[in-house]
Amino acid sequence: MAYAIDLTGKVAIVTGGSRGLGLAIVRGLAHAGARIAVVSRKLDACETVAASLRNGGADARAYACHVGRWDEIAPFVDRVYADFGRVDVLVNNAGMSPSYASLEDISEAYFDSVIGVNFKGPFRLTALVGSRMKNDGGGSIVNISSVGSLVPAPHALPYGGAKAALNSMTESFAAAFAPAVRVNTVCVGPFATDVAQHWADPPDPDRPGWSRGGQRIGEPHEAVGAVLYFASDLASFTNGTLLRVDGGPPWTYLRAARTQQPWLDATQLPPATEGD
Repeated sequence: MAYAIDLTGKVAIVTGGSRGLGLAIVRGLAHAGARIAVVSRKLDACETVAASLRNGGADARAYACHVGRWDEIAPFVDRVYADFGRVDVLVNNAGMSPSYASLEDISEAYFDSVIGVNFKGPFRLTALVGSRMKNDGGGSIVNISSVGSLVPAPHALPYGGAKAALNSMTESFAAAFAPAVRVNTVCVGPFATDVAQHWADPPDPDRPGWSRGGQRIGEPHEAVGAVLYFASDLASFTNGTLLRVDGGPPWTYLRAARTQQPWLDATQLPPATEGD
């Protein structure tokens, strides 16, 4: 039996698809033959990505939607279905983890925003798209979580909690939509995306295999294979699963040991953004 990932004709939504891990995932899905709905808050950024994919022969369209805003999600889903007719793959990738000076400085607005993008939005999207997938005969939903959900740290507490909720949601939706729709999680470690440029020790292009704390940082394309697997028929008997793509157990131990020395420099981070 030959094993290959062929998503020709499949329609895939990727949130936070204009940069970072989302962009790498979009490119990987398009390379496998999928038709792509690129979505983020910024339509112009999505248009640039979609145009690039079309220049390469893919069928891609751009959409603006803030996944942390409940009332924007249903109209967005309706637009995608109107344009493509169906959705076969949903990748809940959009996320945010802005820094904070101290736990007592976390505001209600901050907390609601982090929960909104990392949990509420994926919940609403999965409920709407997953229900349609089930009625249409099947599909695959892939949630992008974080090792911060497994070993939370004080410098990313709301984010870790939101991603832990996302992990739990994965199993619940897998049970709700089985067997037609599969719902799985890719739990990522640190990757050298644009967000990493704001770390206290940012990536250096002159240092291949740039590392942090003695462990190599992942390149965005290294997360794509896991998403393609879950999106494809190769994962036909894989449902409700969490797959770590984090460089191995040492990262977990390092996170636990570095709670007083977070990777992120709170004085250098930009305002909250949606993307990776």
